[in-house]
Amino acid sequence: MMLSNREWVRHSRVVLTLAAAAALTMTACSSADDESASSSTPPDGTEVTEPIAVTYDGGIALLDGTSLDVVSKVPMDGFTRVNPAGDDDHLIVSDEKGFTVMDASHAELTDLVYPGEKPGHVVLHGGKTVLFTDSTGSALSFDPHELSDGAPTTREYTSASPHHGVAVELTDGTIVASVGDEENRRGARAVDAQGRQIAHSDQCPGVHGEAVASGEVVGLGCKDGVLLFKNGAFVKVPSVDPEYGATSTQVGSDASPVLVGDYKTDPDAEREFPTQFALIDTAAQKQRLIQMPGGASYSFRSLGRGPGGEALILGTDGHLHVFDVVSGANVKSIPVVGKWQEPMDWQEPRPSLFVRDDTAYVTDPATKTIKRVSLSTGTVSAEASLDVTPNEISGTLHKH
Repeated sequence: MMLSNREWVRHSRVVLTLAAAAALTMTACSSADDESASSSTPPDGTEVTEPIAVTYDGGIALLDGTSLDVVSKVPMDGFTRVNPAGDDDHLIVSDEKGFTVMDASHAELTDLVYPGEKPGHVVLHGGKTVLFTDSTGSALSFDPHELSDGAPTTREYTSASPHHGVAVELTDGTIVASVGDEENRRGARAVDAQGRQIAHSDQCPGVHGEAVASGEVVGLGCKDGVLLFKNGAFVKVPSVDPEYGATSTQVGSDASPVLVGDYKTDPDAEREFPTQFALIDTAAQKQRLIQMPGGASYSFRSLGRGPGGEALILGTDGHLHVFDVVSGANVKSIPVVGKWQEPMDWQEPRPSLFVRDDTAYVTDPATKTIKRVSLSTGTVSAEASLDVTPNEISGTLHKH
């Protein structure tokens, strides 16, 4: 089925400035007694080694990834999210106003902003970063390594209707994007580098989230399985539970053909606490379910991948569990935080995971701490206390 010609691709140079968003500027607080605000404006020449960013109610803390020292705090209003921008210096900060580029290595927000209400998924793949704005259904793609020189050249994809969506660009210029509207998300389409549709599927009810496996196989989460874009066509991998087996959050690895996804079975649950997860073999086009150890559950901020493609899941039992994605075996369980329970509100703090190379970073809002975990040794190699309650965590893509 062909879609409306309102869906199109164009190339443009986007240079946008943050002209009047005081909440996004790095300003010092007027109160001399506010110790946290006094560190919000770093001195000239500030450099952050292997930047880690932790959001909290009121801003973003930038930490040295080696020492875990807080180098700077950036005041922010409202709920804020951070994602890697795709290079070793920058992050993408999103709030109700849109996407703003942060120079994390120098602890400052830049004046480059892509405005739009309801900024959504930030996807990294193949040297391209894609920002999806739900309120417009549009996606901007660019080479993040151009950020050091200012505003990068962008490519824009616009859906027929606004929706909570996602898009990924492959190395040959193909864009794979969700299809839907504000009431119903149902599938995906793929367009080539010239914007011509090459594939379409409406076999992914509730489409949400994406991940890319080795061989550039894209997986999109559905309420009844996972929709793959593989070899130029869409292929459905049905869920183990034929009636309802939903996958939304997924993580992929260039080192593995297997995707790791959450798995939920109750369509009526206000908040389901899953105790199993899905391994989606994109080569065999099959899904299998793995039980969490001891009946532990996990949240959407719990999933990661190790340098060899191993699955990493931060369980509510306080352990960082390492799984072999081929055998499904739990090969290692690293005690990191205390036992916890996922809050009902998805924006509320809970232990969260960020993985960079052989290192995992885990926050613990209950104790206001952050820990660095060596995946090779299976030990906590560093720990630091924070004077704020950490919420989400992210960092630059590569180590310096």
